[in-house]
Amino acid sequence: ENGQQAVELAASLLPDVLVLDISMPRLNGTEAILKVRALKSPPEVVILSMHDDEMFVRQALRNGARGYLLKRSASEELLLAVRSAVRGQTYLSPAIAAPLVEEYVRETGLSPVERLSSREREVLQLIAEGLSNARIAATLHITLKTVEKHRANVMAALGVRDLPGLIRTAIRYRLISMED
Repeated sequence: ENGQQAVELAASLLPDVLVLDISMPRLNGTEAILKVRALKSPPEVVILSMHDDEMFVRQALRNGARGYLLKRSASEELLLAVRSAVRGQTYLSPAIAAPLVEEYVRETGLSPVERLSSREREVLQLIAEGLSNARIAATLHITLKTVEKHRANVMAALGVRDLPGLIRTAIRYRLISMED
C-alpha cells in the first residue's frame, strides 16, 4: 500500500527482486530504494512507473535501482526487467533509455583525439607509426612546414610535450596498437 510497507515486506520476505513505483504514499520509490538497499539481504529493485521524467530515472538509478520501466509497456517488458535484475544487469525501457543515452553522449563530449581535425589525426597516427616529418609530408602530399604545424597543434591539443607522449596517446585512443 505504501513505500514503508514495501521496505518492511522486503525485509521479512527476502525477495530476489522488488518491483516498486516512484509515486507511493508514506515513502516514495526513490527513498524506498535506499532503505531496501540498506537491508541485510537487499533485493534488486525494479521501478515500474508512469513517470518518464529523466529526473526520476536518474534518481532511481543513483539510489540503486536495477531497472526502470513504464507502466504503459509493463506487459511486454516486466519479465525482461526482472530477469535482468536477477542477473545483476540493468534494464531500461527503450522509451527511457534513448533520451538518457542522448544526454550522456551530449554531456560527455568528445575525447581529446576526437577534437582533432581528420588531418591532425592522420598526422598523429603516422607519427605514432614511426614516420618522420618528411615521410609524413610525402605520404599526405603536404609540405614539411604543414606537417610541423599539424604536429605542434596535435601536441598542444593533447597536452603532450614529446614523441613518447604522442605515442602513448595514440595507443590509449587505439589509433595504433602495441602489435603495430
